[in-house]
Amino acid sequence: MDAYICATCGVQHEPSDEPPDHCVICEDERQYVGWSGQRWTTLEELRAGHRNEIHDDLGLTGIGTKPAVAIGQRALLVQSSAGNLLWDCITVIDDATVDAVRKLGGLRAIAISHPHYYSCMVVWAKAFDVPVYLHAADRRWVMRPDAKIEHWSGETKELWDGMTLIRVGGHFDGGTVMHWPGGAEGRGALLAGDLLQVAQDRRWVSFMYSYPNYIPLPASEIDRIVASIEPFAFDRIYGAWWDRNVASDASAAVHRSAERYKKALTRRL
Repeated sequence: MDAYICATCGVQHEPSDEPPDHCVICEDERQYVGWSGQRWTTLEELRAGHRNEIHDDLGLTGIGTKPAVAIGQRALLVQSSAGNLLWDCITVIDDATVDAVRKLGGLRAIAISHPHYYSCMVVWAKAFDVPVYLHAADRRWVMRPDAKIEHWSGETKELWDGMTLIRVGGHFDGGTVMHWPGGAEGRGALLAGDLLQVAQDRRWVSFMYSYPNYIPLPASEIDRIVASIEPFAFDRIYGAWWDRNVASDASAAVHRSAERYKKALTRRL
């Protein structure tokens, strides 16, 4: 049996003799089924035509796939003397990637912002024998359940070295960012996936219920997101793709971006 992977979102499903009939993640209004219809692939097929590149991204080690797979996000490795954390996840994992990460200190855990990046999280977790932390509010979107997955609940989860997972919601009910107090040379950083989407003008961020289908969030949800990160000091935001980062003054960027977004909802730009 193969654990089939949706070619559009990159999320691996439970092993089966035949590809699933549907990808419920892509059929949800926050994502989409590819224009040529539902397509499936396998990790073996992807390994044959793709490789991972591992290099610096504003002071963190990024791990991304070339050519890009599915949504195309890159993961981030937060290195710590108490153990390394892989933030978000990518679909392709191979022996070369595992060896490279082990040379950088291996992993203590994996934490993922939201279901669009669940990818091959179980394969990663088994390769390093570590847990995957997911918010319980998004449990229904886990397409390959496994004992390595640990669902956490509530508004925050403390990790180690002061790192904290924060439920911000928005894009998904369990949407999560990670506060890293040692980031940005000690000024603090948020690893945000696309819950706080770093804009092309990287002085700004944005927020959406669905990015590909252009469905905005209501003002009340924007206020909730901002309030959830208010207690945490940060000067930098790491987004979901290579170089999509707010390098400095990120806390102020979130506040002015939230105000601009709410004004746009009421045609008051």
